[in-house]
Amino acid sequence: MSDGSAKQAVTLIGLGPMGRAMGKALLAAGHPVTVWGRTRSRADGLVREGAVFAASAAEAVAASEAVLLSLTDYQAMYDVLKDVPSLEGKAVVNLSSGTPAEAREGAAWAAGRGGRFLSGGVMSPPPGIGSAEVSTFYSGDEEVADRLRGVLEVLTAVDYRGADPGLSQAYYQVQLGLFWTTMTGFLHALALSEAEGIPVETITPYLIGANDMAAFFEGTARQVREGDFAGDEDRMAMGAASIEHVVHTSRDAGVDADLPAAVSAIFRRGLGAGLQDESFAALITLMRPARG
Repeated sequence: MSDGSAKQAVTLIGLGPMGRAMGKALLAAGHPVTVWGRTRSRADGLVREGAVFAASAAEAVAASEAVLLSLTDYQAMYDVLKDVPSLEGKAVVNLSSGTPAEAREGAAWAAGRGGRFLSGGVMSPPPGIGSAEVSTFYSGDEEVADRLRGVLEVLTAVDYRGADPGLSQAYYQVQLGLFWTTMTGFLHALALSEAEGIPVETITPYLIGANDMAAFFEGTARQVREGDFAGDEDRMAMGAASIEHVVHTSRDAGVDADLPAAVSAIFRRGLGAGLQDESFAALITLMRPARG
């Protein structure tokens, strides 16, 4: 494999918005880029900028030692690479979304075909590609991460998390879980505000400034880390009553109440488990895997 500091050749498979953004960044940085995707027209812009479009996935893989995948999911990796005779001497970097278990299985599959494997979770939408202000979680073959650092840093900052190929997806999915549940809560807040006659532009500054979520995260994480769920400041029973008020307010306003109702159901489980005098953070005891 070439020295990561050189302008090494890169193969990029997957030409959706993310793949095209990656290809554009690599070309701008001077890397020779071979691309392949099922829809040929998606490569047109990259070809105009100097990329080579391969006739097949096998031809694309043969063109470079570094093979970057930007696909829908891990199954797509198998679908695309199943007809590639061998991955011997190839470093496969799968930047597709998947579960930690799927990443581990993918690493074993690639190794069985002679390849080395690195999984990645990109913490940016396509417009952020090419910026060091965003990062990608990587895990798996550390030598691959080191030797391809010059390529990977063209895309985003590199955050290598360890040899376990599932770790990058664990970090990624944890982040996405928080992001989407938080953003869904934000949309519900806007819908409820509109239903009550409060304009979006009026309520938004309150939603941004009224709750110091970083402080709440830090305080809750401390309780979880220490295992101290004393309800001195926020008792479970109070939280359960509070979220139930949100449920009733939503229903009264004709707003979909499924989201707060789901949260209320978790609180009720906490009460049923005898946690009424514990803090909100004690709910994590209901979320942890059961111990056999």
